[in-house]
Amino acid sequence: MSPRIISADSHVAEPEEAYREIDPRFKARAPKLVHDDKGNAGMLVDGLPTPVPMAFILAAGRKPEDIGKPARWETLNPAGYEPKARLALIDSEGIDAEVIFPSVGMILCRVKDLAYRKACNDAYNRWLQGFCSVAPDRFLGLGTVTLRTVEEGIEELRQAKAMGMKGVMLPGDPANHDYDHPSYDPFWEAAVDLGLPIHFHILTSDNDDLSVMFQRKTRGPKIAQFMSIIRGVQDILLMFVFSGVFERHPKLKVVCAEADAGWVPHFMYRMDHAYKRHRYWLETGTLTKMPSEYFANNIYVTFQDDFAATHLTELSPTKRLMWASDFPHNDGTYPNTKAVIKKLTEGMSAEDKTRIIGANVSELYGLVG
Repeated sequence: MSPRIISADSHVAEPEEAYREIDPRFKARAPKLVHDDKGNAGMLVDGLPTPVPMAFILAAGRKPEDIGKPARWETLNPAGYEPKARLALIDSEGIDAEVIFPSVGMILCRVKDLAYRKACNDAYNRWLQGFCSVAPDRFLGLGTVTLRTVEEGIEELRQAKAMGMKGVMLPGDPANHDYDHPSYDPFWEAAVDLGLPIHFHILTSDNDDLSVMFQRKTRGPKIAQFMSIIRGVQDILLMFVFSGVFERHPKLKVVCAEADAGWVPHFMYRMDHAYKRHRYWLETGTLTKMPSEYFANNIYVTFQDDFAATHLTELSPTKRLMWASDFPHNDGTYPNTKAVIKKLTEGMSAEDKTRIIGANVSELYGLVG
């Protein structure tokens, strides 16, 4: 029997329907589909300077030279938002199941009106519940949490659990104190008790906002900015480790999504180096283990076609590496998933291959079969 292939990071491209059941107080401000004068599809979100470029988000399968070209919504792949079309697509790609993140919801993490953001997130969660209900053993939804207060955040966790979500995605930037503040301890404990892993995805914080980065003065051409988008999640991981969040909550599971994984061995070495050499004069939390041990025990990382990640397994926590398709985004593996997985796992032991392409995901979310 072939090992199950499960994408640890896939997405939906939210249609207008995702926000149709928004809190009535925000009905007039609900995100809506628009087209610019060039015919380019975008999702207009109150509080964002420009519409979210849906043709860019729903770009899987388009040639690289076409990714930035205008496209109307009706020309885009319906598998990005229609569950039956999605099932047909993942069948063709040989994928057994997917962990599903939002797309517009990632950008919503930077909207400063928290009441409006929560209304959008709540509406999306209800829509996603319906999407996943078409194939609950294959669509593994993640609830989006606003976390305006710890108490409300715990209730959001409970709602996500009741809706059948497998975990939750948090914004990269918190509403109040940063995530290492002790006031969040009850929230992390609730996540552990409910069996809900915490997810941080790239492009959900101000530091890795591509639109801002492209406006900043940089050294060299703007494409160099692309290299920095994984820094936002890396900084969150450093904070969780060095501030002692995992020391206080050893069963807490955190997923670093779409930041690749080839950097992990050096990152772990560098944390340990800093701790051994510099903890006596640089601030750090109370730790009873080396920083790399917390990474290996508590942090999971997803990647698409990062060859280094799968060929440095002797240096990486193999039980924490998780392959992902990233469909329908332009950095994803569609329509070449089978070839990508074959190349990634060439020469790998059967156990490591099984883990990386699906078993680690099954263990993390407690999947059966």
